[in-house]
Amino acid sequence: MTSFDTSPQLSVWRALLALAVVFVMLATGGWTALNSHRTATPLQASLSAWEHGRIAGHKLPDPDSAPSRLARFFATLDAQQRAGLAHRYPLAVGNMNGAPATLRYQANRIALEQQRKVELKRMHDDRLSEIGQHDAGRRMHRYEALLRKDRKILAFDPQGSGRVAEVYGNLDKADRISVVVPGVDTDLLTFQRTFKKYSAPAGMARSLYAAERAADPGTRTAVIAWADYTAPSGLGMDAATAMRAEEGAVRLNALVRGLPGSSPVALYCHSYGSVLCGVAAHELPSRVSDIAVAGSPGMRAENAANLHTTAQVWSMRDADDWIQNVPYLEVGSLGHGADPVSKGFGARVLSASDAKGHTGYFEPGTDSLRNFAEVGVGAYRAVSCAHDDDACRTGLSGGVSA
Repeated sequence: MTSFDTSPQLSVWRALLALAVVFVMLATGGWTALNSHRTATPLQASLSAWEHGRIAGHKLPDPDSAPSRLARFFATLDAQQRAGLAHRYPLAVGNMNGAPATLRYQANRIALEQQRKVELKRMHDDRLSEIGQHDAGRRMHRYEALLRKDRKILAFDPQGSGRVAEVYGNLDKADRISVVVPGVDTDLLTFQRTFKKYSAPAGMARSLYAAERAADPGTRTAVIAWADYTAPSGLGMDAATAMRAEEGAVRLNALVRGLPGSSPVALYCHSYGSVLCGVAAHELPSRVSDIAVAGSPGMRAENAANLHTTAQVWSMRDADDWIQNVPYLEVGSLGHGADPVSKGFGARVLSASDAKGHTGYFEPGTDSLRNFAEVGVGAYRAVSCAHDDDACRTGLSGGVSA
C-alpha cells in the first residue's frame, strides 16, 4: 500500500471512508429491496425472446455462449436467416459478441429506430412532467443522430443512462484495431458533444482514427468508441472504488474476444477508464498488444508488472491535468493505486506536453494524439517520450531511435 503523510490527503480519504460506510448501509437496506422488483429491461426482454426462439427447427444457442461459439453459429446461416434474427431480436443480436459486426450494425439500427419511436411518444405524453418530456426529447434526438447512415453502432442499450459503442473504419478488414475506453460521466447523452467534442467518446475515437490514418496510410485501422459499460456518475463513491471498473472489465474482455480476425488490439483508457483497463488487463487475450492510459487516477496496481499482461503499458499526463492532485494510493476498496506516470510504476511514459487539461489528450494537433496514433499503428520508433532519455522506447522491437 502506498504511504502518504499530508493532511489534505488524510482529509480526503477520511471523507471517502465515511462515505463508504453510508454506501454499505444503503446498499444493504432499502435499495436492495427496491431493486429486486425491477421489470425486465428492453435488452433483457430481447434476450429472453432469443432464448425461446428457434431457427430451421433448431433452438438458438445460449446468448451467453463464448463469442467463438456464436461466431460459428452465425457462420452456418445464410444472409436471409441472419437478417431475420436481427429483425426479430434486434437488441439481443446488436449486443451479441461473436455476431458479425455488419449484422450488429443492422440490428442496432432497428433497435435505435424502435427506441426513437418510444421517446417520440414520451415527448407528447401528458402524464410526464415537463422535465420528463424534455429528457425524452434529448434521447430521441440522440437516437436520430446515431441513426445517420454513415454510423456503425456496435452496441446499444437504452436502459437507464444508456450504453453505446461505435466503430470507425472496417473491423473485418482492419490490420490493427483500437478501442477508446472513457471515464466518468459517460453515457448515451454524453457519448458525443457539439462543444469540446474531443472530450466525448465519439470525438475521441474519430480523432484517433484520423490520426492513425495520417500516421500510416498503408495500415488499415479501425477504432471503437466504447461507452458500453456503466461509468461512475461524477466524482463520488463509484469513482473512488473499482466496482464499476470490475463490471466494465467483464464487458471489455467480452468485446475484445468477440472482435473479428486476429489483428492486434490497442486500448486507450482515459481517466476512470484506466482503472477499468487495469482491472481487465490480466484476463485480456494476447491479441491486446498495447494498453495506453491518459489522465489516470491509477490502475489498481502498484506497478505495471502487477497488471499481469503481455501488452505494452504506456502512460501520459499533461502538466495541466488536475488528476495529478488525487492521492495515488489504495486503502481497502478505496483508491486506485500507484501513479502510472511515476518512474516506479514502470510504464512507458509518453509525452503529452502540449495537451491541455484533463480532457485534452485527443485534440487534433497535439503530441498526445500523435503518440497515441503511432502506438495504434505499431510505429513505436516514432513516439515521443516524456523524458529526454528515450526510455519509453527502450527494449521494443524497432523502438529505439536510430
